Amino acid sequence: MTDLHPFIAGLPKAELHVHHVGSASPRIVAELAAHHPDSKVPTDPEALADYFTFTDFAHFIEVYLSVVDLIRTPEDVRLLTYEVARDMARQNIRYAELTVTPFSSTRRGIPEQGFMEAIEDARKAAERELGVVLRWCFDIPGEAGLESAEETARLAVELRPEGLVSFGLGGPEIGVERPQFKPYFDRAIAEGLHSVPHAGETTGPQTIWDALTALRAERIGHGTSAVADPRLLEHLAERRIALEVCPTSNIATRAVKDIEQHPVREMVRAGVLVTINSDDPPMFGTDLNNEYGVAARILDLDERGLAALAKNAVEASFLDPAGKRALAAEIDTYTAGWLERGGR
Repeated sequence: MTDLHPFIAGLPKAELHVHHVGSASPRIVAELAAHHPDSKVPTDPEALADYFTFTDFAHFIEVYLSVVDLIRTPEDVRLLTYEVARDMARQNIRYAELTVTPFSSTRRGIPEQGFMEAIEDARKAAERELGVVLRWCFDIPGEAGLESAEETARLAVELRPEGLVSFGLGGPEIGVERPQFKPYFDRAIAEGLHSVPHAGETTGPQTIWDALTALRAERIGHGTSAVADPRLLEHLAERRIALEVCPTSNIATRAVKDIEQHPVREMVRAGVLVTINSDDPPMFGTDLNNEYGVAARILDLDERGLAALAKNAVEASFLDPAGKRALAAEIDTYTAGWLERGGR
């Protein structure tokens, strides 16, 4: 059996579902924890592996928020953002739409303008120095209620940073109905932002329908339960509404029982535009390269199949048309060269 990991490592990629704070490496998390000794987050990178072992989705949210609490100054924000881009560059990620939850930082006392300047400074430096193009999705933390939605919409519209392209909704789904957030999505969409809410990760397909109808979703974060509704799969496939699939995340949070039962096979068979993503990579002991390897095993893909998967992410992205053409061409050129060299 061909070892696809060397091919994957060099494959130019785009990532569409990856969280800002959730991408903090153990080294960075430990460094931030040392700066803030009142936190319960371990300062030993090795101890973080045990700390990042989740019993269920609710426990994951609890741990995630404890890491969010380590981001307390604009300097913390800038450090985190640039280091995330550095990790992406190592994986040959050329373009990423990073999900940012500004409410979680501003309510902890980080000045609004300081936060915006920090992410923008890191974004520009990452593109200039690392060759990684970053764009932002401002995300409502659903567990914080409508107050957080109002604040996130205000920050997105009134302080809109140059890199902002989309508006999202994350956090727990159970008990957090999608339709209540319609006014905030309407406001963001009116300002030209794209709609990319999480839906159907830990709830049924009705949550996805709600995201499509009430929030006018253009992509769906996770969408794991879509396979329970054939009509929904058909709708997604016909309209090329992409699902942002995060295989290892779904196992870690117990949204899916085990990898062999992951519904991505059914999504692909139904003709849905599937993209592969890492979600909160260090917390789940993964990265995008590993997720492509997982997808290759589940979907029985070769190099051409993996290249097609990479191009799905380019198609579903909010990169400008010229940027899409350039990145798709880079994927094709890399793949053709790899195959001509016989996989070396």
